[in-house]
Amino acid sequence: MPLSATQVEKAKPQDKDYKLSDGNGLYLLVKTSGSRYWRFKYRFTGKERLLAIGVYPDVSLKDARLARDEARRLLAQGVDPSAEKQARKLASNQAAANSFEVIAREWLAVKMYDKSESHRDRTSAALEKDLFPYIGRKPIAELTPLDLLATLRRIEKRGAIETAHRAKQTAGQIIRYAIATGRAERDISADLKGALKNPITKHFPAITEPAEVGRLLLAIDNYTGTNIVKAALQLSPLLFCRPGELRHLEWSEINMAEARIEIAAEKMKMREAHIIPLSKQAQAVLEELHQLTGHLKYVFPSPRGQSRPLSENGVRTALRALGYDNDTLTPHGFRAMARTLLDEVLGYRIEWIEQQLAHAVKDANGRAYNRTKHLPQRTDMMQRWADYLDTLRLSASSTNVIPAKFG
Repeated sequence: MPLSATQVEKAKPQDKDYKLSDGNGLYLLVKTSGSRYWRFKYRFTGKERLLAIGVYPDVSLKDARLARDEARRLLAQGVDPSAEKQARKLASNQAAANSFEVIAREWLAVKMYDKSESHRDRTSAALEKDLFPYIGRKPIAELTPLDLLATLRRIEKRGAIETAHRAKQTAGQIIRYAIATGRAERDISADLKGALKNPITKHFPAITEPAEVGRLLLAIDNYTGTNIVKAALQLSPLLFCRPGELRHLEWSEINMAEARIEIAAEKMKMREAHIIPLSKQAQAVLEELHQLTGHLKYVFPSPRGQSRPLSENGVRTALRALGYDNDTLTPHGFRAMARTLLDEVLGYRIEWIEQQLAHAVKDANGRAYNRTKHLPQRTDMMQRWADYLDTLRLSASSTNVIPAKFG
């Protein structure tokens, strides 16, 4: 006779394990411990086999019967229910192993290890907040453009347009990593080009008036913080490289014999090796700083640990101490300062300036300039730029009028 729900519920443990049959191969195994397991006994290719269906009461009598009936349907089709169950479990495990979240965490470990700690933390936090809750469990190969777009739309709705664009870029990097490692076939983020709202372009605040630049340089000279941060402040206008490139500068990258800094491609935003010619003024700052940090890896080590570079807020905080808030000047603003004055005051060719800024610059044939292109001209430009800054500083310290031209 088939079991009743009451019989199953009241089945108590005995001195030995025992079975309560429900018919057609289904039975309840009652263990001496009191645990109750649903089992389905069947024959396949002439051999007796057993399918574990689940544990009571998690799996009810009704659900156990449905599982038995499904197993009998498979047997009628010549399929082993146990093998089918293992195949489903394997597919489920593989899907979990190839989920967007699992691959994203692997990407963070493999591709982001050389980024700054703050950059890694921001990227990880953005994934946790904006992407994982919605597409994290999906197998990355099964993600569709609409899946990703729906997730990005949620970010847009709260007004975070730039964050949505960054999330799309990050998702694309993760998917391309999955493609490279054989777990996805194409980058679905590319299908979303133009689908998001355009962010409002914000330019980094910068000081480009010669008189104000002179007063800024005087303020830097009078900075009373640590010598390491002061040197970073002094070199910011002289080198006008990206703040991250300055902070992560290593002594091994400084070639004093050739009077230049040589940064490898993997550390650059554009992934192109870069050379920064050193003016005499920049060399003097580095020579003095070498006495403090020359025995360490980083030119500007962190006060919280000499094996780490200065934090991204080091120069920014120093500027605030000098009276320059984020609406007036940021560490990145030194680049706009140099670009404007080298062009409008000193009259240098734009392609030389852009190349020194490590922007993507191409020649008349559409080929990217290599790192040594126009190096003699850029070396002259960097020295003349440093001399011009000295003139602005001197003019700011006197009652003289800031010259409109420098020559």
